[in-house]
Amino acid sequence: MSSLKQKTISGLTWSFIDNFSNIGIQFIIGIILARILSPKEFGLIGMITVFISISQSFIDSGFSNSLIRKNNCTQKDYSTVFYFNLIIGVVFYTLLFFLAVPISNFFNEPKLIEIIRILGIVLIISSFSIIQRAILTKRVDFKLQTKISIISSIVSGAIAIYMAYSGYGVWSLVWKTIVATLTTSTLLWFWNNWHPQFIFNFKVFVEHFKFGYKLLLSGLINTLYLNVYYLIIGKFFSAVELGYYTRAEQFSNLPSSNITGVINRVSYPVLSQLQDEPLKLKSGYKKLIKTTMFISFVLMIGMAAIAKPLILTLIGVKWASSIIYLQLLCFSAMLYPLHALNLNILNVKGRSDLFLKLEIIKKIVAIPIIFVVIFLGVKAMIFGFIILSFAAYFLNAHWSGKLINYSIKEQILDIIPSFLLSLFMGLIVFSLEYVVPLKPLYLLLLQFSLGAFLTIFFSKLFKLEGYMEIKEIIISKFPSLNKFLHANK
Repeated sequence: MSSLKQKTISGLTWSFIDNFSNIGIQFIIGIILARILSPKEFGLIGMITVFISISQSFIDSGFSNSLIRKNNCTQKDYSTVFYFNLIIGVVFYTLLFFLAVPISNFFNEPKLIEIIRILGIVLIISSFSIIQRAILTKRVDFKLQTKISIISSIVSGAIAIYMAYSGYGVWSLVWKTIVATLTTSTLLWFWNNWHPQFIFNFKVFVEHFKFGYKLLLSGLINTLYLNVYYLIIGKFFSAVELGYYTRAEQFSNLPSSNITGVINRVSYPVLSQLQDEPLKLKSGYKKLIKTTMFISFVLMIGMAAIAKPLILTLIGVKWASSIIYLQLLCFSAMLYPLHALNLNILNVKGRSDLFLKLEIIKKIVAIPIIFVVIFLGVKAMIFGFIILSFAAYFLNAHWSGKLINYSIKEQILDIIPSFLLSLFMGLIVFSLEYVVPLKPLYLLLLQFSLGAFLTIFFSKLFKLEGYMEIKEIIISKFPSLNKFLHANK
């Protein structure tokens, strides 16, 4: 168990370093590009995001999760899934190539034809690296993935900035994605010691397909749901309005999606090893939830509180219309990590069928809300997100709780202290905007400093478990810091 705990701490540490160093680099690059490019150019990329995302879902097909869950994978497993991924990547690139014209006509944007046909090549490139990532994730080895992510972010970002300054416009965003995907795939093959053999075993394929196809359908439903708003805004509003929305979403995703990604990548392989030990599984899961939601609530509510000076300072007044979108998106996205954890339990327990049923139910509930808010504007649409996010939580938590004897009531009692602390901190920080007349940069620095102080002070005062767990992880990874703290008491 101690070995598993060390693996978990190491995995969480490197996965956080991976995501947040990558976030830092991408954040800086995004700020520079947003200052050079216009909202419309970001909107053009947003218009085709749904098509790329759906294609990516088909390429993986849930097989990665199946490989990670299986304890005794062989070369037959890896090679069979590898060739399947590659074939599907080529098939979907071909489909996108021929669908480029009707997609362009749908949005009435002629530029999209060439953009889709060139950007779509990432589908083939990424299909080469899915198995490499699955193997590293199965080993809870995120150190190598961290190194690769940082290198690919720096290389692709530098090229994108150069192209943007040189007047290439939207093509700087296209090539940023292509170069990042190509660099990542190349380095995974160069540094990870696995290569496919000429094996395709139909029996093995069927085994992984039986588990994976339900996750594929779930992923498709979820991907379409998450990206349908790009279609709606791009079709019924404008590329400029979509640019404002995508920029706000990228800010809100900065903490939420990356926390979700970290927790998903680490918790699934670790909890899978405890699937036959119910007490240990529940105990480990409770710790993950308390720690994860402490981080999520603090970061998301904090970002909503500082949204105005953050946007104005970092990307300028031309993006001011993104502020209200960002504030609302933060309250929708703060539960994303909790959704991921609850759904992970279904996969750990082998209930991909239940995973699929829940996705269908949630999207059936979402359809009437989407149809209503289409005609009320983008802000109303985001209010709809918030309602749906809370409804999804209760559905996910009910069924995952039944599988490991962890009720919704118990789960809420575990996370409510972190939520209340974060809400108190957020209200105090937000109020500074109205009582302290400062320029955006100085207001941002003051709000950030006060928010950090209030969070740490009250977390220590009330001994919040999520905070204490994070502190223990940091001290265990940096023992010299512990000695320094004790020496200065």
